[in-house]
Amino acid sequence: MTLNRRDLVLGAVGASLLAGSAQAADAWPSKPLRIVVPYPPGGSSDIIARAISQPLSVALNQSVIVENRAGANGNLGADLVAKAPGDGYTLLLCDVGALAISPSVYTKLAFDPSKDLRGVTMLAYSPHLLVVHPSVQANSLKELVALSKKADLNFAVTATGSAPHLAGVALERASGARWQYVPYKGGVQAIQDTVGGQTQVLMNGMLATLPHVQSGKLKVLGVSKSTRMPLIGDVPTIAEQGVPGFESGTWQGLLAPRGTPEAVIQRLSKELVTIIRSADIRSRLAGQGAEVVTMTPAEQEQFFNKERARWAKVVDAAQIKLD
Repeated sequence: MTLNRRDLVLGAVGASLLAGSAQAADAWPSKPLRIVVPYPPGGSSDIIARAISQPLSVALNQSVIVENRAGANGNLGADLVAKAPGDGYTLLLCDVGALAISPSVYTKLAFDPSKDLRGVTMLAYSPHLLVVHPSVQANSLKELVALSKKADLNFAVTATGSAPHLAGVALERASGARWQYVPYKGGVQAIQDTVGGQTQVLMNGMLATLPHVQSGKLKVLGVSKSTRMPLIGDVPTIAEQGVPGFESGTWQGLLAPRGTPEAVIQRLSKELVTIIRSADIRSRLAGQGAEVVTMTPAEQEQFFNKERARWAKVVDAAQIKLD
């Protein structure tokens, strides 16, 4: 086979580009990394970001900065990362399930999570806890549903269109409960107002909510997992209480801008899986109600697509749309 001059030139250019990409990946990281958490401090994603930042800094021999960029149900921070250079220095740590909901809820989303971001690894899963203010005269889901039909109950929504919001909608429809949704700009504020009694019902990630249950400031009625959690083994699942198959929660994972070199993605994935699976962090998260769950980049993207299709049905049924 004879190669002409054009083929030789193109081959040389291609080889040069591949070499340049490999060299860039080998040189990474040469400056500090930024992990953007698109929610206020104190939530599940923030807790996990701060747990992994120091070990990741040691593993990469570079500073790792956690930056909270809250707003628009996490979309402000996600958009920032989606439009950042794909060089491995700006990363997103968020509730991957909530990110998958956004395309269905928002009519004008400034970015496309599927096209502009790619998975690195999942880190942890924390089921939602169904909690109420201690003054609420209900000690089970059945009693709460009965109470909701004769008394006004305000359901604190961590953000309109968020995973806890849609979990509440799905539970309301499946159980026959009735409550009014009160939107907040984050889980921390929603928890605070439920603790204060301004709202009476809340569904939120166990990692951020359990401390308030343990202190007696909130009363837990159910956990949104297929099986009971060992940490609160006496608390029945929502599925056990008349809503078969009900399961929801927060899935914290790390994503990067689309176009980030594959070698960088794989290095990050490898280091993060080692860190999150370490005995110290695994034990610490388990003590707060979160399970370590890791995925390959490809598995995380498959999960995202599955969640996107799943929650699109709930959004459509509930007719939840935001500009």
